[in-house]
Amino acid sequence: MDKTPATWEVTEDFTPYDFALARMQERAAAIHAGTAEELVWLVQHPPLYTAGTSAKLEDLQDPGRFPTHDAGRGGQWTYHGPGQRVAYVMLDLTRPHGLVPARDVRAYVAGLEGWVIETLKEFGIKGEIREGRVGIWVVRPDGGEEKIGAIGVRVTRWVTWHGLALNVNPDLSHFSGIVPCGIREHGVTSLEALGVKASMRDVDAALRRNFGKIFE
Repeated sequence: MDKTPATWEVTEDFTPYDFALARMQERAAAIHAGTAEELVWLVQHPPLYTAGTSAKLEDLQDPGRFPTHDAGRGGQWTYHGPGQRVAYVMLDLTRPHGLVPARDVRAYVAGLEGWVIETLKEFGIKGEIREGRVGIWVVRPDGGEEKIGAIGVRVTRWVTWHGLALNVNPDLSHFSGIVPCGIREHGVTSLEALGVKASMRDVDAALRRNFGKIFE
């Protein structure tokens, strides 16, 4: 059954994390009830750390550095802050979305990964996935690997919320207060660190163009 494509919204100011959680929950409930359209919401947060349902206390290495929040999503510790584009995706998985079959959470997560990989291609960056490591990785010339995009989702009554975070030009030193996603042996990177000078609007436009390749 055809449905109206997801609504897109960009919030220009920094979005408080508690407000984002409340809004996502409210919108997901409305989507389930059939009273609201699906939504892709692009935001930036002030510097903060979020804990997923698998987060370990010992992986919060600098507890007083930034505010911490229980996210309620899957995964472990994640940093959010200026220069990072966060995409909150609220879709009704009781129906298929492009390459993602109905009621297939694993395929949905793979779709988010594919969306980031296609977006990075526009900036000349090869994003890759790794078995057992959710997210998007890039390989340095020396063979080392660094994460450029994090993914964490929650599905409530088959409606998705949370989503992904893509590092555009954040202060990468802010990640040092946590063990990102519980992975100690690999670092993090960004478009800027890889030599790509892209504005947030450039990234938003690429995300919008490539969303349809996966989900529409």
